[in-house]
Amino acid sequence: MIPVLLQTDFPGLKLVNKGKVRDIYDLGEHLLIVTSDRISAFDVVMNEGIPYKGFVLTQISKFWFESFADIVPHHLVSTEVDDFPAETRPYRDQLEGRSMLVRKADPLPIECIVRGYLAGSGWKEYCRQGTVCGIELPAGLVESEKLPEPIFTPSTKAELGSHDENISFERAAELCGGDVAEQVREIALTIYGRARDEMADKGIIVADTKFEFGLRDGRLIWIDEALTPDSSRFWPQDQYRQGGSQPSFDKQFLRDYLETLDWNKQAPAPKLPDDIVLKTSDKYLEALYRITGRKP
Repeated sequence: MIPVLLQTDFPGLKLVNKGKVRDIYDLGEHLLIVTSDRISAFDVVMNEGIPYKGFVLTQISKFWFESFADIVPHHLVSTEVDDFPAETRPYRDQLEGRSMLVRKADPLPIECIVRGYLAGSGWKEYCRQGTVCGIELPAGLVESEKLPEPIFTPSTKAELGSHDENISFERAAELCGGDVAEQVREIALTIYGRARDEMADKGIIVADTKFEFGLRDGRLIWIDEALTPDSSRFWPQDQYRQGGSQPSFDKQFLRDYLETLDWNKQAPAPKLPDDIVLKTSDKYLEALYRITGRKP
């Protein structure tokens, strides 16, 4: 088993952002994204790391960025440390398998979510008012039911410790500009449709997923991560039964465990038992193998 990486500390490299999972360093022409083994739930970062998580997220993102490069350009340059600038080499042991050298871009101020099934915050809104992000849906749908068509449901980007807020397409257009909002909606729905079909052949339902895009020299590019267990709900096809929550290959397993606790979903996070940590790791590793055919 590779060591769990919770924090990075690279003297001589310029840390410009520390997110819930990723640490980003500015290397001048490019950025270095290091995916840790941190895991968050309900926007709170847990104290324990998930073995192999950073490796899994990086390798799955690489797979999808390369698979869908014909739809939209992406920011990935390389995941091989030998291709990184020389100043990163002293940290090879921490970077190997879990880091990406990427092109710089100006991120859009929204997250681009596509939902093919009724789950999560979408299900909760539907129960209240029959809509998801203001989009009216047919009456009588049940939890985890497949939607008549995938829908684009953007959200704001929350600061660390805060919650993202679902917004209407019209609000997204105000934040990004109408033309850009139209482009990302079309691109996100196209990627989702192809990924859904490819994953179905691998026994996985992509219930929903989150994309991020940025502008580079005035052109849209796909950034951040790509169809990972952190940014998506992946359900095993052979266990799917609409009408309730589903088993999953993603961190929904952890969320379901946390829902059983007397915890207010605010920091500090509760301690995770070893078996929950290891079972979560197993789900990430199974997603990696099913999607890419790879093992660590």
